[in-house]
Amino acid sequence: MKIAIGGDHAGFELKKFISGHLSESGHEILDVGALEYDGEDDYPDFARLLAEAVMEGKADKGILICGSGVGVCIAVNKHPGLRAGICHDTYSAAQGVEHDNMNVLCIGERVVGPALAREVVEAFLGADFAAEGRHQRRYEKVLGIEERYLGSSAD
Repeated sequence: MKIAIGGDHAGFELKKFISGHLSESGHEILDVGALEYDGEDDYPDFARLLAEAVMEGKADKGILICGSGVGVCIAVNKHPGLRAGICHDTYSAAQGVEHDNMNVLCIGERVVGPALAREVVEAFLGADFAAEGRHQRRYEKVLGIEERYLGSSAD
């Protein structure tokens, strides 16, 4: 799977760790930055780069990391077709995909350590959207909201 990954200075170390793990697991990584530590960088810049990569089909899914996961989640959810969630546990990471077709995982480096982050990422990547029944109906309603306010949707 091709995974876009990005994060600001507050997610820099965990992003490096997760990127290494994903590469070792055979995934293709598209690192949208930060490529070097800069304590003055801004998370919306990396959220936009990751969003564009997923929207343009350069990556199947995305992972964003900042201090809490909140900032990158807010920023990336402003883009059509992106469905991001903050997940610091494996249940939410898998269910976010299975029930809500989440395609971007947001994690806070200041919230979880590397071992748990690795498990959360694996749960996110190992899940598939249950495109039927109530999950499909709810997903279509979310797409309708996106269409109404943004004028487009990626799906």
